[in-house]
Amino acid sequence: MPIATPEVYAEMLDRAKAGGFAYPAINVTSSQTLNAALRGFAEAESDGIVQVSTGGAEFLSGTTVKDMVTGATALAEYARIVAEKYPVTVALHTDHCPKDKLDGYMRPLIDISLERVAKGLDPLFQSHMWDGSAVPLEENLEIAKELLEKCARARIIMEMEIGVVGGEEDGVVGEINEKLYTTPEDALATAEAVGVGEQGRYMLAATFGNVHGVYKPGHVKLRPGVLKEIQDAVGAKYGKDKPFDLVFHGGSGSLLEEIHEAISYGVVKMNVDTDTQYAFTRPIADHMFRNYDGVLKVDGEVGNKKTYDPRSYGKAAEAGMAARVAEACEHLKSAGTKIS
Repeated sequence: MPIATPEVYAEMLDRAKAGGFAYPAINVTSSQTLNAALRGFAEAESDGIVQVSTGGAEFLSGTTVKDMVTGATALAEYARIVAEKYPVTVALHTDHCPKDKLDGYMRPLIDISLERVAKGLDPLFQSHMWDGSAVPLEENLEIAKELLEKCARARIIMEMEIGVVGGEEDGVVGEINEKLYTTPEDALATAEAVGVGEQGRYMLAATFGNVHGVYKPGHVKLRPGVLKEIQDAVGAKYGKDKPFDLVFHGGSGSLLEEIHEAISYGVVKMNVDTDTQYAFTRPIADHMFRNYDGVLKVDGEVGNKKTYDPRSYGKAAEAGMAARVAEACEHLKSAGTKIS
């Protein structure tokens, strides 16, 4: 059962919260980066989450097809086959879906899962993210309530975001300002609108200075204590300890102590993309520089097929990314915690 069932996914998140660790959620854009993620999880003996963004899904469908649902579906089906060969359990997730892409991405994928569940099958993806950070909170929560009801029927966990993650990802730009910090009032409004689990399980991407991409030290100030403030505020009202399953976005370049502090406040999932992109591409660049006269037919020569064969540098890229995934598992304390 390498692809988690809904019950096992819920158990994974519960174990993370109780055990003081979080799962790396690795963004993938191809079958090869998927294999790298699976390999990294296996090498760390960690379960994990594989996710695909709107841009990643579009890319997966082919650069002339450009259909997000096709790409995401293809990835999920491929993952179900290859993941069987790895001794870890993974959940499939879709990343950041803004309002203008709901009808072309998240909603159709939920419909596919509803059809599957009606036939007695597991959902196609185990969780989906609604990114309402670009709309007013009231509208964000109204849409979240509608999506959560549908996700619950499809046996899917929803992820939602309140506050804004700065930087840029897939064309969505978040300004670096006070909106990077979620307030207790925002969290209380969220619990009022979508409950604390009784209306359907969801994860909450609350922001505490997070920024997509990598920035020089001092550019952005993370305040993990914001997470404690919102957990305490909502927990006091509803009589629950750490009522939210929290998600850490925009963590590239974060200090390890900041990551561990965030986990201590209930973070169960941390998105990892920028760092693994670089870890995948860096060995390819190394290969090209060292073998330039083999990958190029310089001065009328014939080159070297062994060096321009995509498998030659693809193997190095997979190994590089897998090592970074395994490192993420160590940082998030999920290494050695696999269920199976």
